[in-house]
Order: sequence, then structure tokens, then C-alpha cells
Amino acid sequence: MTHQGGCGISGHALQPSQDKRKACFYLMKPIIVIPSRLASTRLPNKPLAEIDGIPMILHVALRAREARLGPVLVASGDATILDVLAGYDIEGVLTDPALPSGSDRVYAALQEYDPDGDHDVVINLQGDLPLIAPSSLASALRPVREEGYDIGTLVAPVETQEEATRDSVVKAACTFSAKQSIARALYFSRQAIPWGSGPLWHHVGVYAWRREALARFVSLPPSGLEKRESLEQLRALEAGMTIGCVAIDEAPLGVDTPADLIRVRQTFTS
Repeated sequence: MTHQGGCGISGHALQPSQDKRKACFYLMKPIIVIPSRLASTRLPNKPLAEIDGIPMILHVALRAREARLGPVLVASGDATILDVLAGYDIEGVLTDPALPSGSDRVYAALQEYDPDGDHDVVINLQGDLPLIAPSSLASALRPVREEGYDIGTLVAPVETQEEATRDSVVKAACTFSAKQSIARALYFSRQAIPWGSGPLWHHVGVYAWRREALARFVSLPPSGLEKRESLEQLRALEAGMTIGCVAIDEAPLGVDTPADLIRVRQTFTS
């Protein structure tokens, strides 16, 4: 049956045209995978930190489920993290604790849960975003679904000079126009880029990967710029992969430090 009238989700993707970015992936079958680990230098046992009475990792997983995009998995090398999922109808996959990155954990869990490749797009959702809006996850899919990018991600406006200069805030070099709601990422940095007048974009660590792009990514060694900036996504750019950005109104509060955890707890009680 021929589909008329745009792109959608579920089923299987149409084959892209020779110009991949012009392809319309009319049917996709996404899955959301949340990588999580206990080891954290700035906030030990971060995934298990209680917020409003339940562990942070569970907040993230429940918000992912609210998006209603597909199955939600938590990928971790720590069984203690997976134990907190019991009774919430959220699956966990125990991965090798020696895996070097969250992306590697996502891919390992995906291969175990779905070895036949039924899910053609995977959303990598960071486990320290307990305030992520479920609608934002659908937004991250748009560059892959509508324009055939290898990876979709999110950006939000930088609001203050302090945010612009803070090295824990990753900035994306991209530009939008009135007719363009998806912008190609040219670079990511902890510095305030690009130089000159105009908006700066705060990168939000949510990635929608075409499955084959993720498979290629984890097969590559860390790249030079990735190691210099300590940013995994630069490996993808250096390898020639395309990353499309969608803007959301504001960056959700993430939890990296004890001070961040206090702020997020206050948000839940206010």
C-alpha cells in the first residue's frame, strides 16, 4: 500500500533516496534506551538519588514511557539500578560494566533486546534528566524522520552569559530560519560558539539514532576532537555523520552535582 501525506511512526522505514537528507522515513519503529551507571565522580549513586520519593532513574523512565513512542529500556551494568524498575512495567538490560560509554551501553542493550533489528530508530535518553518533557522525545525524532539525518537531537536557547560561559553547558553551532525548523549541527563545544551577535544554543543530551548509524558509531575509536572536548557526538561529526537539531523552549534541568539535585528536588516540591 502506498502512503500519501507525510511521515509517521511505527512499522518499518521506507528506503531512503540517494539524497539521504531528502528522504521521508514514513514509518519508523522507535525504541527508547536509557543508559545508567552508579559510578559518578561528582554525585555517587546518582541514578538512585531520591526525588519526590522515587529514584531519579525511575522518573526518567516514566517520562519516557509517557512519550508513547515505543518500548522503554534501562541499560546498566549495575543490577542495583535495574532492581528499582520492578513493578513499573519498564524493562532493564544488564550490560557489561566495562563498556566505555553510554552509547556503547545503549547499543549492547538494543542488540540483546532486539537482535532481529525490528526497531530501526533508537532514542538515547540520558538518565540524569528527570524533568525531560515527553514531547521533546518526539521532537528529537524529527530530523531522522523528516529529512533523513543520521542522528536527531535537541537544542534550547542559551538564556544568560553565565550559561554561555559554563563549560558544563555544551553549545551547538547551528542556525535556524523562519522556514527551517530543523538545523544541521556543524560543531559542538564547551566554549560559547559561534562568535558574533546572534543566539547561542544549549545542547540537550537526547539523541535519536538511525540504528545503522549507532552501529557504525560504536565501532569507531574515539576521535581527536571528541577527546579534546570530551564530547562523544564529535566522533559522529568527524566520521561524516549528519546531526539535525530541533529547538525546544528551554533546556530541562539536568543532575550532575549535589547542587543540581537540590534544585531539581525543589522543583518537585514547589
